[in-house]
Amino acid sequence: MLRTLIVLGAIGSGGAAAWISTTMTASQPLPSVVVAEQPIPRVEILVADRDLPAGAVLRPGDLRWQSWPEELLLAGAMRRDAQPGAPEAFSGQMVRIALTAGEPLRADKLIQAQGGYLSVLLEPGKRAVAVRISVESTAGGFIMPNDHVDVLRTFSRQGPSGQSEMVSETILSNVRVLAIDQSTDTRNSETVLGKTATLELEASEVEIVTAGEASGLLSLALRAFADNAEERRIMHQPVAAAPTTIRISRGGVVEQVDLR
Repeated sequence: MLRTLIVLGAIGSGGAAAWISTTMTASQPLPSVVVAEQPIPRVEILVADRDLPAGAVLRPGDLRWQSWPEELLLAGAMRRDAQPGAPEAFSGQMVRIALTAGEPLRADKLIQAQGGYLSVLLEPGKRAVAVRISVESTAGGFIMPNDHVDVLRTFSRQGPSGQSEMVSETILSNVRVLAIDQSTDTRNSETVLGKTATLELEASEVEIVTAGEASGLLSLALRAFADNAEERRIMHQPVAAAPTTIRISRGGVVEQVDLR
């Protein structure tokens, strides 16, 4: 009997000890682990202090240093630790591509302000040629500077039946528009109703466009922005129309002969 009581007492003591241990453990919160955040490395880069349109000549105060996460640094960005005198060095240079306030500046967006502004916009080896346009020949006037277009020529020719017929053909594809009249602002969302469009052409394309305008009416077809990366091509080379009449001089008398 005594042995039984001893066993029961031992079991009761063990249960009480376990209950007390569990209660004390539950009542005490586990220590929290604090993970220290690593600071993000930052550098200072040169950015535009205000909106700068293409063609603007940089003045003191147009540029400023801006703190920037180093891991998000763009290729070509100008760092203060590498070029501390950049704002002064670029003063007087011309902006080739429009910049918005806070946009990082790269050297390829600037050029020495020498010569006319349009020559600054031209890529090396390219030519600028102005052609006559109308609202009807420029997608209702919605073609803007820096858009890409196809150049079409509409002309009259003699049909199989001997009667004249109107024909259109694409002479150039994927041509960049530099300006509409004298507007080169690519950020202007308003329609520009101009009388001339200045196209950026290869040297070999200048004669094609000039001959096309002399022998017919040129129209511009607006291309989708996603197609701008396609290869530009010469589709047709306008051929001067054969003369339909000739003049023959006999003894001082000029006679006009119809060849049709």
